Amino acid sequence: MNLQFYLEKLFASNEFKKFKKENKDAYLCSGFFSIDRQGKDNQQHFDFYIPLTKKMFSFKLEKGELSPLENYDKRIPEKLKEDFDFDFDEIENMIINKMKEENVNKQIQKLLLSLQGMEGKNFIIGTIFISGMGILKVTFDLSENKITNFEQKSFLDMFKIIKRNPKE
Repeated sequence: MNLQFYLEKLFASNEFKKFKKENKDAYLCSGFFSIDRQGKDNQQHFDFYIPLTKKMFSFKLEKGELSPLENYDKRIPEKLKEDFDFDFDEIENMIINKMKEENVNKQIQKLLLSLQGMEGKNFIIGTIFISGMGILKVTFDLSENKITNFEQKSFLDMFKIIKRNPKE
């Protein structure tokens, strides 16, 4: 699937049309995509920021619902450029090729991809769960159509063991 398919689905929904009519200044500021290769937990969310009210709303395509986002960090999110398109399968293939290049011989189980804007560019920030309790942290620059950061971690790396101070 490509991003435009999901955007068209969003723009065609009555809930979104009503939202845009009521909030003409709202703009796309992020997206979240969950691609589950082992189950059926696929999700697509698009987040919109309303400058006038300083509020953010998320559209959950799989449920067709709109909900306010209460717990974001209150910074003004960057507006995403809407003149881009990418294919999720193509990004996954690039990740698989990078895994081969880095000798990561595991299977992708789930991809969590976040579409974000930083310094005028659009990025996909990915957390990829792989077999053997592994995790990949990937940054994909959409303007350059390439992976700019690739890091492998084990699930256990995510838990930091803090030594207790003997004087306590």
